[in-house]
Amino acid sequence: MATREALWAYRDRFGDAFGRTYFRRFGPGVASSVGIGTYLGEPTAAVDDASREAIGLALRSGVNHVDTAVNYRCGRAERVVGEAVRDSPIDRDAVVVATKGGFLPFDGDRPDDPSAHVRERFLEPGIVAPGDLANGAHALAPDYLEWSLDRSLDRLGVDAVDCYYVHNPETQLAARPREEVYDQLEAAFEALERRRAAGDLGAYGVATWDAFRVPEDHDRYLSLAEVLARAEAAGRTVGTGDDHGLEVIQLPFNVAMADAFTRANQRSPGGGSGPVSTLALAHQAGLSVVTSASIGQGELAVEGAIPPDVDAVLAGETPAQRALNFARSAPGVTSSLVGATDVDHVRENVAAGTFDPLGASAFDAVFE
Repeated sequence: MATREALWAYRDRFGDAFGRTYFRRFGPGVASSVGIGTYLGEPTAAVDDASREAIGLALRSGVNHVDTAVNYRCGRAERVVGEAVRDSPIDRDAVVVATKGGFLPFDGDRPDDPSAHVRERFLEPGIVAPGDLANGAHALAPDYLEWSLDRSLDRLGVDAVDCYYVHNPETQLAARPREEVYDQLEAAFEALERRRAAGDLGAYGVATWDAFRVPEDHDRYLSLAEVLARAEAAGRTVGTGDDHGLEVIQLPFNVAMADAFTRANQRSPGGGSGPVSTLALAHQAGLSVVTSASIGQGELAVEGAIPPDVDAVLAGETPAQRALNFARSAPGVTSSLVGATDVDHVRENVAAGTFDPLGASAFDAVFE
């Protein structure tokens, strides 16, 4: 697991190579505000090799935040992350390793009949109960999440992960009322609190796509205040009290998907003057925020994709760098993820961190 001393030592080894606030408070210490994601890519040996090389270069170059999930690339992504971390000259305790559980994973490749795979691999052995499934391939039951965490630890080849996300809990809203989803999250958090106490994870979080970005009346909306309240309740139940382990949220954020900053859709605990944005409430609650889709899965990495008036104020030599620096500039953002299996793209993404992000006033001015 990452330690305070190792994380700060990693930051110090790069001296003044990066711009202002490139390393930011995260977990027990600091971590790079550019992280490497592992979502995209076919489940092939060639992509494994390219991803392994890309992660290794990132770790050597100033990126010590690696994000994956049990289901990414049919389960191959976690194996590659583990191999890259073990093979790196960077010590494991200087790297933030994050993974996720929620979606039922394949085992190395896509089965010809996914429904049969779910039935034979998960339902018949009792790993998941049919009533726990949403959309045929998602579950938040505590026993399943613990199975998934064990699977992730095994694939990664580590004793513990630094952050374990409950993955897209809004998926469950397709199968049950919102209040039942909150109940599911509380039960999941209780299980994760116990695993945190056992030393299997440093912190946990919620990784979402729609939940914290959409309006309050949307079918896939979740209240961040209620999610926090359920973590607090889980801490009290398990015995960790106010020191619960929900420390991070992950959501999409980029110049074309800025809802987490622009939409006032979250209610502060105890009321207040009115709704605030997800980023504002996360900051109030002391949560770290990790952005996914930071360059729109590559769509913002081409000339002309960023609106000219926004592009003009962003620092960076390439559209990808400027898009990444937009995400890193949002108030309250801790780290922005970008996937890469090409070493030239890794170099480009790392170089984005040599430029200073926008200040708060300059970022606000983009939306005026």
